[in-house]
Amino acid sequence: MPISTLALNDGHQVPWIAFGTGTALFGKDAEEAIRLAIDNGFTHLDGAQVYRNEDTLGDGILASGKPRSELFVTTKLGALQPGATPKSALQESLKKMKVDYVDLYLIHQASQHVGKLKEVWKGMEEAQKAGLTKSIGVSNFTADHLKDILEIATIPPAVNQLEAHPYVWKALQPNLAIHKQYNIVTSSYGGLSPIFRGKGGPLDPVIEQIRARLETTRGASVSDGQVLNKWLKQKGVLVVTTSSKAERIREYLDTEIVPELTADEIALIETIGGELHKRYFPGNWPPE
Repeated sequence: MPISTLALNDGHQVPWIAFGTGTALFGKDAEEAIRLAIDNGFTHLDGAQVYRNEDTLGDGILASGKPRSELFVTTKLGALQPGATPKSALQESLKKMKVDYVDLYLIHQASQHVGKLKEVWKGMEEAQKAGLTKSIGVSNFTADHLKDILEIATIPPAVNQLEAHPYVWKALQPNLAIHKQYNIVTSSYGGLSPIFRGKGGPLDPVIEQIRARLETTRGASVSDGQVLNKWLKQKGVLVVTTSSKAERIREYLDTEIVPELTADEIALIETIGGELHKRYFPGNWPPE
């Protein structure tokens, strides 16, 4: 089943859903998980230097036998060692992953580059100009962080990956306004937190109501996770998710053919989600 794509502001396209190698795979051998994800249909693989498993992400790509040209690979810049640059750090990542380039390279945390964000962004632009990455972007950047680098950027970020789901959507409005202004794709991790980490919240009955309607419309089963992922997809969000189970991986990709939510259902999730403000990864965001 082909995976639809989102247009980036630099002319490239990105698959709307990615398989992530952080959280459950942090610091662990990712080879089997990556091979399983590719074998079951994922083409977008999301890694990071700080996850300490770029080498096994690359092993999983090789084990899958999938041509590099058919994959979309993301990695993220961690804290820079003395004398290192975003370009040299990416060169090290490429060696570990055993690939010649990545499709997307993100600054992982603004907090790792305090006072040096502009300099680091110029380094990201150098890495792109050198052909080591097709696109560049950021992760966990607030609106203020974005404004800081946009003052000097000759290439605006293509993506900002952050915790995004209905319980933080209202708080993300300053971010989303800048994303819209510069055509920056919003990428979500933790997008299913309201159902996996936040059971008992105000969204529960709304998701169940919409799930039942979609199931009737489809004439086949629809999961709570598919409801939320469909909501994110229809919001134009790039979803990063993960699982160790082939059945769950196929379910995520099957979201593509779940019937669309109505405009009223999309608005209802946003409205009810706005009744609760809850971050499940607070360490990635400045204190509120």
